[in-house]
Amino acid sequence: MNCLTSAWSAHAPELRGWLRYRTGNTALADDLLQDLFLKALRQGERFCDVHNARAWLFEVARNLLADHLRVAHHMVELPEDLMAQAQDSDTVDALSACLPRVLSELSAEDREAITLCDLQGMAQADFAKTQGLSLSAAKSRVQRARQRLRTHMSLVCQVKLDEVGRVSDFVPRTTLPSAAD
Repeated sequence: MNCLTSAWSAHAPELRGWLRYRTGNTALADDLLQDLFLKALRQGERFCDVHNARAWLFEVARNLLADHLRVAHHMVELPEDLMAQAQDSDTVDALSACLPRVLSELSAEDREAITLCDLQGMAQADFAKTQGLSLSAAKSRVQRARQRLRTHMSLVCQVKLDEVGRVSDFVPRTTLPSAAD
């Protein structure tokens, strides 16, 4: 065990400094250093067979740090008076109410692609078969229909998106009067 003692004496200060630099936390660095020492101690006489003790210690220290970071759950304290952002289901419902009218104003080809693939959940491969198209042609048709729907909704319903692409504002549109009205 003399080889572990001499290796530890020679490299522990450097390991402690490296861990403190990497973690930015002295207590955490010391905890990881202790875990490292226990791992080396568990090696017993095999530690003496390690060709480069410094390299072995740094590799195990790096792995310990990676394991710690992988399972660490960084928590940020939030103020008690912080209000949760309300999910406004009325907004979603009103925007959904705009969809039938906008869909009715698209071409029949676009309306069919959106309805079958996006609203009814048909796989694009099945859509391709029903339309007599190649899969790539069907995907292109669906993508173009989605783009035209997005553009038309942005124009007609004045949909505005925030920086991450979520709807932040829009002007509701009334649905078209039905033939029964």
